[in-house]
Amino acid sequence: MSLKGLAFIGLFFFCVCGALVLPHLGIYGYLADYCINPADQWYGRPFARMGFRFSFSLAIATLAGIYFQRKKLRFGERFFYPQETLFLCFVIVAWCIYLVAPDTVGRYGATDHPVIKLSKVFVFTMMMTHVITDIEKLKHLFLVLSTAAMLLGMKAWSIPYSAFANGRLEGIGGADFSEANFFAAFMAAMLPLIGIMFLRSGFKGKIYYAVAGAFTANAVVLCRSRGAFLGLVMGALSAFCYVPPKYRKQIFVLIFMGVVGVFYLTDDTFIQRLTTISTEQSEMDESSLSRIRLWKAGLRMVANHPLGIGPGNWYQTIDRYIPEYMGKDSHSTYVKCFAELGVIGTAVFFLLVLQSYLNLRRVYKGALELESDEQTDFIQFYFALVVSLVIFLTCAIAITMIYTEILWILLMLPVCLKRAYDNHLKDSA
Repeated sequence: MSLKGLAFIGLFFFCVCGALVLPHLGIYGYLADYCINPADQWYGRPFARMGFRFSFSLAIATLAGIYFQRKKLRFGERFFYPQETLFLCFVIVAWCIYLVAPDTVGRYGATDHPVIKLSKVFVFTMMMTHVITDIEKLKHLFLVLSTAAMLLGMKAWSIPYSAFANGRLEGIGGADFSEANFFAAFMAAMLPLIGIMFLRSGFKGKIYYAVAGAFTANAVVLCRSRGAFLGLVMGALSAFCYVPPKYRKQIFVLIFMGVVGVFYLTDDTFIQRLTTISTEQSEMDESSLSRIRLWKAGLRMVANHPLGIGPGNWYQTIDRYIPEYMGKDSHSTYVKCFAELGVIGTAVFFLLVLQSYLNLRRVYKGALELESDEQTDFIQFYFALVVSLVIFLTCAIAITMIYTEILWILLMLPVCLKRAYDNHLKDSA
C-alpha cells in the first residue's frame, strides 16, 4: 500500500475518532471528503472497495460527538436561527411536493433522490452550524476548504490536455460537482476565502495561500466556464461595493493581482467561448440558445404547475415542452427550483438567501461597534462570505445546483459566523 494511501486512511480515522471528543474534526473531515472525493481517487479507492463509507462514517461520528459533548457546545442566541428554520421549511416543502407529484421515473436508481439528498444535506449543515460556532473553528474550516481547492487545482494542473473533453476540464471535484461548470463554480467561490486567508496570514501563510489561489484560479480557466467567468466578474464588482474601508487598499491590490493572473492564464479557446456571452441571438452559440429555450420551457412548466412538477421530475417533463430535449437539464438553479418546487419552494429559497445576507450584514454592523482589535476577524470573514456567495449565486444562473451540497454549505456558513459573533458578545459581557 502506498504512503499516500496510508496517510489518507490515518487522517480519516483521526477525524472519525477525534469527532467523538471534538465534533468540529468530523465537520472538517466531512468537508474534505466531500470536496476531494477520495473514494474516486487511486489512494482511496482500495478502502472504498473494502466497504469504507467515508462521508457516512464521518457524519455518524460527528453526530455522536455532538451528543457526547452537547453540554460544551454553544449555540449563540438560540438553538435555531431564522435561516435554519427557513432551510427546514424548504426541505418540508420539497417533501410535500414530492408526495403529491408524479413518481420520478428511471433517474435515481444508483443515487439518492433529490428529496433524500436534500434531507441529508440539511442534517449535515445543522451539525455544521451548531459546531462551528467560534472564530477559531471558522478559520480552520476556511483552511480546510482552501486546502481542498488547492489539491483539486494541483490535480487539474497535472492532467494532460489530451484527457480534456472538448477542450474542457471534466471529471474533477466532489461527487456532485465534477462536471466542468459545477467544478468551476466551486473553485471560483473558493477564491474569496483563499484571498482573505492570504491577507490574515504571516509570511509562510501568504506563500501557502498564494499557491492555493494560483492553482485554484488556473483550474477555473481550464474549465472554460462562461458561468464561472460571470460569477467572478460579479464577485469583483461586489468586492468593490462591500470592501470595508479599513482593508480597501489591500483588497484592491489583491483583486488587481487576481485579474492579472486570470488574464495571464487564459488562452484563445477560453476567450472564444467568452465572446459568445451575449443577449443577441445572432451572436450566441448553440449551447447559449438551448439554455434560453430551456428556461422558457421552465417558465411554462410553472404556469401549468404553480406548485411544482415535483423534485427530480424535470428530466421526464421537459420533452412535453421541447420534444427534442428529452432528458436535458435545465441549466439554471433558479429555473429548476421554480419548475420543480413551484412558487412556494422558490419563495422560501429566496427568503433563505436574503436571510443569509441579512445575517452577514448584522455581523458586520455589530463588529463595527467592537474594539479595533476585535473587529478584524468578523469583518474579514463577512467580506469573504459575501463575495463567495455572490460568485456562486451568479454561477447558479446558468448551472443547475439546487440539490448540490456545496450550495447549501455556503448558504449556511453565515449562520456559523453569526453564532461566532453572538458567542463573542457573551464572552465579552
